[in-house]
Amino acid sequence: MKTYKLVLLGFGNVGQALARLLLEKRSELQHRYLIRFMVTAVATEPGTQGRALNPNGLDLERALEIMQSDGSLDELSPSPAPIDNLELIRASGADVMFENTPVSYKDGQPAISHIETALENGMHAFTANKGTVVHGYRRLSALAAKHGLKFFFESTVMDGAPVFAAFRQLPAVNLSAIWGVLNSTTNLILSRMEAGDSFDEALRHSQQIGIAETDPSGDIDGWDAAIKLSAMITVLMDHPFTPDLVDRTGIGSITPKMIAEAKAESKRYKLVAHAWKEGEQVKAKVSPELVGPDSVLYNISSTTAIVQFESDVLGKLSLIEKDLGTRTTAYGLLADFINAVSG
Repeated sequence: MKTYKLVLLGFGNVGQALARLLLEKRSELQHRYLIRFMVTAVATEPGTQGRALNPNGLDLERALEIMQSDGSLDELSPSPAPIDNLELIRASGADVMFENTPVSYKDGQPAISHIETALENGMHAFTANKGTVVHGYRRLSALAAKHGLKFFFESTVMDGAPVFAAFRQLPAVNLSAIWGVLNSTTNLILSRMEAGDSFDEALRHSQQIGIAETDPSGDIDGWDAAIKLSAMITVLMDHPFTPDLVDRTGIGSITPKMIAEAKAESKRYKLVAHAWKEGEQVKAKVSPELVGPDSVLYNISSTTAIVQFESDVLGKLSLIEKDLGTRTTAYGLLADFINAVSG
């Protein structure tokens, strides 16, 4: 039974949820999958709550306590940990890196460099960072294959739902369209507005329960849905695509009056993501749409998400995940880990 050394790069909400899930599943991992683990490095964003390095293993429970008490992870290191993330990765002596730093819609950096460094130093790399897929999928996948390693990213779209894993088990499927509600924050905001909240009240609630970020513009302006759609186009349609190519409109202009008028007509607003093929080209759009009771999207409310695929052999295939959150994101990362190292 092998003990895998782990690096947790990015220890915000998702990184901490992953740590808690690893601790919760420790016995099951050992007895069911023959996997032991120790964490050798943990890093928060510069200027926040520090970083820790110990190739002989860190106290993960203590790391979580420190984060909850607004302390510094520095106290866990026998000696100061490197400030530079690439140096920290190399010094960790790890077998696996979980990369959960903030996403860059523009170029996927520095997360792409983090994953490149991990792969070049013999580590499997798993991430919830969507920028690594839309800006680095082919390069990182090729690098992983060269070193006999895995680069997995299930949590980038619909968290724990097996969007990418499912299609690894479905050979010779050619997708013609992808469609759905991909962003749980905007879906929750619109659902709360329908129940009577103002936009600001609905946003504040989303932030309080940890669904929306302190800066929610990526969700509200449609960037999150656009980058998730781009990731699926890139991987599942085998067509490199970036968020700036998506015709994008967010929900910022949706008013309570518009919500009320739609409700009077038994309709609802949803932020809909849609990609489709036109000949050899792929087109993509993210925008608010009015849907009625005859639409499958009508009852996709609160933090539920849905994605539907159209293909040449399966017709329409849908995946629905209810109550997305940091725990479901963490599960996608854990599933990638298990699937990679247990064969």
